[in-house]
Amino acid sequence: MKPLQNVRVLDLSRVLAGPWASQTMADLGASVIKIEQPVKGDDTRSWGPPYLKDEQGNLSYESAYFLSANRGKKSVCVDLKSDDGQDHIRRLASQADVLIENFKVGQLESYGLDYTSLSKENPRLIYCSITGFGQTGPKASLPGYDFMIQGMSGLMSVTGEEGREPQKVGVAVTDVMTGLYSTIAILSALHERRSTDQGKHIDMALFDVAVAGMANQASNYLVGGLVPGPLGNAHPNIVPYQSFKASDGHFILAVGNDEQFTRLCELIGHPEMSNDIRFQKNSDRVENKRELSKILSGVFVAKEKQYWLDQFRLHNVPCGPINSMDEVFKDEQLLSRDMIRKIPHSNNREMLSLLNPITFVGEEKLQPSAPPSLGQHTEQVMNSKNPWDD
Repeated sequence: MKPLQNVRVLDLSRVLAGPWASQTMADLGASVIKIEQPVKGDDTRSWGPPYLKDEQGNLSYESAYFLSANRGKKSVCVDLKSDDGQDHIRRLASQADVLIENFKVGQLESYGLDYTSLSKENPRLIYCSITGFGQTGPKASLPGYDFMIQGMSGLMSVTGEEGREPQKVGVAVTDVMTGLYSTIAILSALHERRSTDQGKHIDMALFDVAVAGMANQASNYLVGGLVPGPLGNAHPNIVPYQSFKASDGHFILAVGNDEQFTRLCELIGHPEMSNDIRFQKNSDRVENKRELSKILSGVFVAKEKQYWLDQFRLHNVPCGPINSMDEVFKDEQLLSRDMIRKIPHSNNREMLSLLNPITFVGEEKLQPSAPPSLGQHTEQVMNSKNPWDD
């Protein structure tokens, strides 16, 4: 039995943050009904190429993007603007444990599908609203997209190389983090409900999450008044903790303490550097990071990256390669962790999917079912007395 086996989730969200939360819950065993627009469906269904191919090799027009965030759900097409569609949602919400939505503030209230309205019929309902800026504040009515939020939160101000154009992270990290924080909030509310028998309204904002996710960089400002800028692949508080160029490419060196730095100095043939007053302690190295980086760069460029990676591992100095995606999926560690599976899909006998990274020791890996095709379960859900379980 999976941990969330008896939890019913009604998913009215689209794109990534909300679907990431509901997918996580589906992976953990929750029964998730995803509500989609008729004909068009979730916006991300068309965010391609690439698209999944059917068994004959024809494109199914289900994008890889959609498939990444919608494992294990039932797809039901409902027109929320219609009275009939709203009645269907009320019926499902009356039976649900959790509802997840990411509509603009006030939009579902106009349909009578807001928390206040639905909780009258189902006081135990946990209702999670995900927006760009939250349910309150001067920007609450504004749309919020991951790229915008990365900029507004300060993330882009510390990403990229010094003196170059600000850069976003290559994945929609604020969406993903918001999905995970939302999952944490929902699970906390489910736990609390066991003693109160009452649901609650969760207000999640991408902006709040992204600023909270600035972690040490935000604290550097709050505690020390420091306004950080981009450092490329370097770290503001740990040195040397960055990428370096070897004779045939780049690698990552992640020295996290003074003992590791001493071992690094020994393996590169300069043990005296660990006693140099400029580099003895991490705080010294942060103050003199440009000078240290220049010295190390001159050493590392003389040999191939694999030589250095082998040496670092031999001397227990944290390091790693910079993999492309094809190299990632050949990594023996990833393969040994059983993170990739072929799962049956309605349009394809076997599709490759990443699995949820949550692992319970001594138990089987969380095995998902495939993402649904558009409206795949509409008739089944609408005509069933037990739509969550059939």
